[in-house]
Amino acid sequence: MAAMNPTGTTETRLVVIRGNSGAGKSTIARRLRAGHGRGCALVEQDYLRRVLLRERDTPGGLAIGLIEQTVRYALDGGYHVVLEGILHRRKYGPMLRTLITAHVGTTTVVYLDVSLDETLRRHSRRPQAAEFTADQMRGWYAGRDLLGTPGEHIVGEGTSEDQAVALIAAVADLPQGHRDDLRPRQPADCVDHREPRSLDAGLPPPEVTGRHGP
Repeated sequence: MAAMNPTGTTETRLVVIRGNSGAGKSTIARRLRAGHGRGCALVEQDYLRRVLLRERDTPGGLAIGLIEQTVRYALDGGYHVVLEGILHRRKYGPMLRTLITAHVGTTTVVYLDVSLDETLRRHSRRPQAAEFTADQMRGWYAGRDLLGTPGEHIVGEGTSEDQAVALIAAVADLPQGHRDDLRPRQPADCVDHREPRSLDAGLPPPEVTGRHGP
């Protein structure tokens, strides 16, 4: 990992969306990126680990560092980043905390708190339902696997997809204007490595869930 080297600028937004398989992470993350438009990168744990590397999810795996470096590269290029994945705390927690602390801009951490029964129900309706079984999902499930960072937002299973997208966009200050007027920016022109700000800096209070993690 890249130690505590600062990343991003005071204008960049980093949104980390975590939760169990079937919780709705990918759908929400993709909608947030699509809603913002150009200038926002989507980093998916499953794509980097399962597709690009085809690596098993083991402690110390190559995917952990690859995720961090991908997020940093986009932030240093002046892009906002939406990072999504199961990202179990035991395996990915140290990397995520380093990244959160190192980010100069505003960071928002979200946990989708969905029960096992509900994840199984949602999974049964997904196109990839045949890719893995309910028994496999039970084995992967980690209840309330909070990262434990200050200001972590918990979105319960009673929150609709539309509500979750609106909530996260508002809390993260990630405009949903479908921008199409941004040209790629060079990292050398964008990086502004000042002292990292705390996770809570500049965040408005949540408007939907009404509860936070410890």
